[in-house]
Amino acid sequence: MLNKKALIPALVLAAAASAALPAAAQSYGPHGRPHHAQPAGYGYGPSVHVRIDQLDRRIDQGLRTGQLSRREAGRLRAELNSVQRLEAGYRRGGLSGWERADLDRRLDRLAAQVRYERRDWDNRRG
Repeated sequence: MLNKKALIPALVLAAAASAALPAAAQSYGPHGRPHHAQPAGYGYGPSVHVRIDQLDRRIDQGLRTGQLSRREAGRLRAELNSVQRLEAGYRRGGLSGWERADLDRRLDRLAAQVRYERRDWDNRRG
């Protein structure tokens, strides 16, 4: 026969341990900060919003430093806005694995374009 006095603390301990497990499974990035990752169908990576913000900052930086002309920055920003609109449309019905992969491919391609344009020395004096 089970002792009720022993059972209650055991249940409380089990509940506390199970609540702590998801926090213990959190992945951490550099400097001990949590790595904010979102499932991507085939793995984990930064969220779409994080990648969009990073690309926006890279375009701004390229324009400020003269690595990008106004025309190049405008074209890259228009492409980035297009990806943002597509992402908003996808999110309306819930972001599926295929849609996340599509956004990742588009952002990969745009990141490569930003990298190329910042290094090609077109439309700049020097």
